[in-house]
Amino acid sequence: MDTATLERPLAAVAAEDASASRSLDLQFSTAHEMHEGLDHAVATLIGTAMEASCGILVTRLHPGRYTVAVDESVPFGETYESIAA
Repeated sequence: MDTATLERPLAAVAAEDASASRSLDLQFSTAHEMHEGLDHAVATLIGTAMEASCGILVTRLHPGRYTVAVDESVPFGETYESIAA
């Protein structure tokens, strides 16, 4: 997955809160945090995406800021990347 950098580690989001959500807003300060955080966010939302029979969209809002969301426009079993304008 090609991505960028964020500031708030995903670990700060309780797993219980994330599983009930269809999207996660993330901010990272280092590339290492970003890669781990985005991978973990996608893994967290896989169950929700399976229940909804759709895929996951990772959107770069600006450097270091991302949204990872279950998205009906993404085919089931796939993860797409997007850059917000």
